[in-house]
Parts: sequence; structure tokens; C-alpha cells
Amino acid sequence: MTIQTVSLAVADQDDLLDFKKELQEAFSVAVIDEYGALPDGPIPADEDIDSSIAAPGAVALRILSDGEKIGGAVVTIDENTHHNTLDLFFLKVDEHGQGLGHKAWLAIEARYPKTITWRTHTRYFEKRNIHFYVNKCGFKIIAFHHAKYPDPHHTASNDLPDDEGFLFEKVIQ
Repeated sequence: MTIQTVSLAVADQDDLLDFKKELQEAFSVAVIDEYGALPDGPIPADEDIDSSIAAPGAVALRILSDGEKIGGAVVTIDENTHHNTLDLFFLKVDEHGQGLGHKAWLAIEARYPKTITWRTHTRYFEKRNIHFYVNKCGFKIIAFHHAKYPDPHHTASNDLPDDEGFLFEKVIQ
């Protein structure tokens, strides 16, 4: 078994088209498994990804394994409060199940050592993501958003049939 190293690099402007396509491919797997098909257009929509990348404090990161692009993340870093968010996180579909996601998360934590808290979210049907964030990365579920308790920050432009999901937080000691 080969031990793969994982590192991060800021995604360059010329790579963003591939970054978005790979992210949408990775996200579509669970949506198709749950609903049988994608809604009109990719998940997340191009506009949603562009908004995340362009947000104040946002950084688009490429996840690399032994120098090869295997995924990406968009984080929002608040240099004043150090309460940061993981807005988007993905590995290419053929990279799942090798421990690379956990290594990538540890690399993100190491890159932002002043972080006090990290927050992220995922849809309720994404059991693999829930397992990853809670059991592998140490996040706690702090809210469950649904029709009667909507996420005030959710602005996706092409929603799925339901809008239920979890908000996670990790307090860094």
C-alpha cells in the first residue's frame, strides 16, 4: 500500500472551470443516488460556486495528492474573529475511500492555525458526509435546518426537492 501525501494550493484563475466541473461531478453522485436524477442544471449551480469563491475572505484551495489535483475546497477566513467556514469541500469521485479527505481536512486546519471555530453544512441525506465531519474530523452537529427552521444563510439557486440539512461546528482547542 502506497502512502499518499496531501497538500493544498490556492486554485489559480485558469483552473476554476475544471475546479467547478469536478466539484459538480462529486456532488452529483449523492443527489442522483437519493433522487434518481439531477434537477435542472448542475449541483451546485455555477452561480452558487462563483458566489462562494468571490465572497469576502473566501479562498479556493486545490487538494493535491503527490502533486496531482484530487479535489478542492472553498473556505472563508475571518482574520478578525478567526471563526471560519468550510463552504465547499470535495474529492474527485475516484479518490473516495482512501483517507485522502481526512488528510485534506487536517491540511486545511494546519493552514489556518489561528482558527477558533470551523463551521460547515451538508444535506441530511449525505450520510457519507455526516460520518466524515462528525466521526473523522471532530465536528459536532449544532443545528438541523428544515422547512420550519430554515437556514438563514442558504441561498442556493437550484434547490433539491427538500431543503433539510445539518450545520456543523468544530471548536479548535
